[in-house]
Amino acid sequence: MLAFSECSYQTSNQLAEDNHLVVDIKLQQEQKSTGTSKPTPKRKTASKKQKHKKTLSQKSSQSSPTNASINIQHDECAANPIRLTWSPETIPDVVRKYWRQRYSLFSKFDFGVLLDIEGWFSVTPELIAQHIAQRSAGCKVMVDGFCGVGGNAIQFAMTCDKVIAIDIDPVRLECARHNAAVYGVQDKIEFICGDFMELAPTIKADGVFMSPPWGGPQYIQADVFDLETMMPMNGTHLFNLVKSNITSNIIYFLPRNVNHEQIRLLAGPGKVCEMEKTLLNGRVKSYTAYFGDFVNNEADGQSE
Repeated sequence: MLAFSECSYQTSNQLAEDNHLVVDIKLQQEQKSTGTSKPTPKRKTASKKQKHKKTLSQKSSQSSPTNASINIQHDECAANPIRLTWSPETIPDVVRKYWRQRYSLFSKFDFGVLLDIEGWFSVTPELIAQHIAQRSAGCKVMVDGFCGVGGNAIQFAMTCDKVIAIDIDPVRLECARHNAAVYGVQDKIEFICGDFMELAPTIKADGVFMSPPWGGPQYIQADVFDLETMMPMNGTHLFNLVKSNITSNIIYFLPRNVNHEQIRLLAGPGKVCEMEKTLLNGRVKSYTAYFGDFVNNEADGQSE
């Protein structure tokens, strides 16, 4: 059975469009560097940046999970580029509309938040992430299986005792680690680089949040988002994997055109799933499906 609820938020980008961000990053290395480093002038939110050629460091192997740090460096031609400076002149066209919404994505954007290209259009807006985290307040160990650049993991760290943040992309994971430090919650988050579907059988937690890739901005072009065919992995299989190996207390973050019947079937016979519609600035942004102990008993239930 599906129970429906709704939440709505208004956001405002109060800072000027041409506001320029320059971030000095402390680059953490897996092995001690043999080169020299040159300190940069101190800034309120900046740290020291090592002197080196600005290229992406070689990614660590994805065959085994790791929580080791990597270098975040700059290469506009890389497959997963990151900029140390974002401005209207340097922002790629593909993420320009998200740039205009940057303060709704991270209210502390100008304090040094880092995003790669995919992070711009995959991160959960901060107000929505805060709301979801408040719904899970008191959870001892929360897993964010696809943490990306850390938007949700940061908010969970403010309401839960511990967060396990997992992502298969080491650059994106290091962005999440850096952003958690910007928000002052890095000590409450364990960062793991690996494939969540491979790691799931080894994880122990009280709750799991899943916001898997939706297949890029193209997902919205479909009339109905098919949970089983339109994501890089089968969304139904992913849910059942978590339910059978970790917990039935699951939060599933889904696109606004998701197939409701598929979500109803995930709950199982006699079980309730709460489908929460989220509106941002008057427009439906997403649906969040709550299962297990995360279901709000006051939601209006209706059978389908």
